[in-house]
Amino acid sequence: MMREFDVVILGAGPAGMSAAIGLRKQGLAVLVVDEQPAPGGQIWRAVESVAPTAAGQLLGAEYRAGLPIAQALRDCGAVYQPQTQVWQIEPGWHVYMTCAGKVEAVRAGRVLLAMGAQERPAPFAGWTLPGVMTVGAAQILLKTSRQVPSEPVWVAGSGPLPLLYMAQLLRAGGKVAGWLDTSPAGAWRRALPYLSDILSRWGEVSKGLGWLRELRRAGVRRIRGVRSLRALGEGRLETLEYTQYDGRGAREPAQVLLAHEGLVPSVHMTRALECDHAWNEAQACWAPVLDAWGQASRQGIYVAGDGAGIGGAEAARARGELAALGIALHAGKLQAREAQALSVPIRARLSGYLRLRPMLDALYPPRADVFDPSDDTVVCRCEELTAGDIRQAATLGQPGPNQIKAFTRAGMGPCQGRQCGYTIASILAKAHNRPLAEVGLQRVRPPLKPLTLGELATFNIEDEPR
Repeated sequence: MMREFDVVILGAGPAGMSAAIGLRKQGLAVLVVDEQPAPGGQIWRAVESVAPTAAGQLLGAEYRAGLPIAQALRDCGAVYQPQTQVWQIEPGWHVYMTCAGKVEAVRAGRVLLAMGAQERPAPFAGWTLPGVMTVGAAQILLKTSRQVPSEPVWVAGSGPLPLLYMAQLLRAGGKVAGWLDTSPAGAWRRALPYLSDILSRWGEVSKGLGWLRELRRAGVRRIRGVRSLRALGEGRLETLEYTQYDGRGAREPAQVLLAHEGLVPSVHMTRALECDHAWNEAQACWAPVLDAWGQASRQGIYVAGDGAGIGGAEAARARGELAALGIALHAGKLQAREAQALSVPIRARLSGYLRLRPMLDALYPPRADVFDPSDDTVVCRCEELTAGDIRQAATLGQPGPNQIKAFTRAGMGPCQGRQCGYTIASILAKAHNRPLAEVGLQRVRPPLKPLTLGELATFNIEDEPR
């Protein structure tokens, strides 16, 4: 017998948890599907088990703030299903998922995508070597198992996340060999237009300044104006090479390199559902087009959290609450006037949380080489294709991303273009002298996540939607 819910939520981060809590208050039947073993998402990963420990103390108050939200999710009456992958959504809405090696389809009145963001793919020569990973991946290891590298780490990138991770790492007893700051010079000039916003949200700004002070007290070496990177080594990372905007460069011995060039919304699912998307020039990424309640161009599909646009944990929570009100309104659980009244303070909070976003986007743009990697840089890790391979294929007329996919297999691997899509679009835009927004991304084909024949064979055909 197929299970049925008023709403199926994908993701149990700040947005998904807040939406589930809000929907249950309106009496809706909710299923929360989560790939992780426990709620929290990336920002509050493993918060239930880690927050009460010494590790929770070193991760900071922002991390521990997720604990009461996770507990409220557990208590609200929503069905929470962890360690579950959704691999297809079809109109109806029917959500196909795999859990513990078995396939199931559930029917939903509406679907809320709260799948957050991913780190911006930022390929450089040698980024596939063992010893090179992203800051986000290193932070996962710190949160889930308190893994601290035994050797000093190099961090390359800019923005709040590298600062936060380095501060957390130092508190945990780790060491930072150096910080390759990739933000361009003139930060104070780019921040001037947002001075009033900075003053109005000084509490948030002071957190970042506090992390910087921790780095200074620890004597962390900061190398400014880094525009390009290369990781060198035989079989694993041995040497780091970098070049600054003024042309200076250097080589440093390195065993661990962590890179980060910002976040982009996770749009794989919304693109698979053929929702409308718009190019965000300030954040150099695509995001779904949503109405005031978070509903996408496909009726019945909603998006909340950083998947709707990068804003951070508190903004994600507010978006989740708004989506819950919108779903309750469209489901007839709330009258329009009541929903509007309930949304006013939430929208005010969301506006405040997003006030610093333009300043952060101006201060920390991704370095230019992210969009124009060297020919020897692997850009499609699944198929081991280099930027040179893509540029060569780009000369065969004026192919778009889907033609490049057919010519080279770029985007056909397990990640389905999640890691190479932006880079390929950037290479094509430069090769054909077109705006990146016009090039677009590759089409997404089902299944959306890897699925074995053995898992598919467990599906009860009698539950197949008709």
